[in-house]
Amino acid sequence: MADFALTAPDRTIFGRGCRDQTVAEVGALGARVLVVRGRSVAWVSELETALATAGIAVESLLSQGEPSLPEVRQGVETARNFGADCILAVGGGAVIDLGKAISGLCPSDGDPADFLELGNARPRHLSDPLPFVALPTTAGTGAEATRNAVIGVPDRQMKISLRDPRLLPDLAIVDPALTDGAPSALTMATGLDAITQLIESYLCIRANPVTDALCSATIPDAMRALCRLAKAEDPAARDTMARASHLSGLALANSGLGVVHGLASVIGGRGGAHGAICGRLLAAALTVNAQKARQLDMSMQRFEAVERWLAEALGANPGQGIVALQAFVTAQRVPTLAQLHVPEADFYAVAEQALTASSTKGNPVPLSAQDITDILAQAARG
Repeated sequence: MADFALTAPDRTIFGRGCRDQTVAEVGALGARVLVVRGRSVAWVSELETALATAGIAVESLLSQGEPSLPEVRQGVETARNFGADCILAVGGGAVIDLGKAISGLCPSDGDPADFLELGNARPRHLSDPLPFVALPTTAGTGAEATRNAVIGVPDRQMKISLRDPRLLPDLAIVDPALTDGAPSALTMATGLDAITQLIESYLCIRANPVTDALCSATIPDAMRALCRLAKAEDPAARDTMARASHLSGLALANSGLGVVHGLASVIGGRGGAHGAICGRLLAAALTVNAQKARQLDMSMQRFEAVERWLAEALGANPGQGIVALQAFVTAQRVPTLAQLHVPEADFYAVAEQALTASSTKGNPVPLSAQDITDILAQAARG
């Protein structure tokens, strides 16, 4: 058995209504709290009032979307000027990544760019981060369970991860009720992101017994739950997807991902929404990876397991799971590659960039730029 290590948030609280514990839990970590938040969940305003009523000094920072390097710089400056001693992020994966980056960079001297792998020099090491609490309001990225923050670098049209084991939250509070009633497009994009993370973590060359257990137990239920949510609101399905999202974060933090996320890091830099990119690419990537594995005479056991789980969850005939997944993505009107700012003329250039992405290094089979171009071409046809 291969050696492995396990990393996770120091503590996780999961369950409907557990957000009610936030004030007490945050108060135990800091007296001056920077709340990083999105616009969509009105409850965050109630939370800020409750924190202030409990005697906690609160400063609010509104996330503008997926964090860019300039936004991270501004957030770090805000935290320092406020004298924050704890960061609380309430929102989707982008909000949590922004909060995570601020918690890590605020105590560290220097420009945030100095700590990123931009290719010019070896990234600097972070000082010990501020205490960080993550409270997700979407079920997709599992960012509350990961040790990296994805940051856009506009002048390079790329997304680069700030990575450090100490970026794992001190506390993750996962209340599925905060995802109830989310718009269908958001539900599908985030849900497909979680499923992609689970599948890529399971197939990844660095998969281990713990991630295998998490992924194999979660992928079938998550796919079934997302199918239910495609038809109607379903609190039980919301619970399942919140759990799947969290476990997908644990899985990727302890194994890795694959070419879909390698491509997403490139395409996301062009402005495409991350979850939609993953959903659009997953079926094609599974097909090309399986083809390459057969050519290399590799074991097909894991690919066959994923195929079987998808077929059963989607109600397809045996051997038709990936085809059914692509049909599901199309039926849910997940944006096309053209709508995600990837015209056919750019396929090879995007593939070359994705080839060197950190996520691609975990892919289950070695791929060439042409193989990745084939993934894009199949995804475009689908």
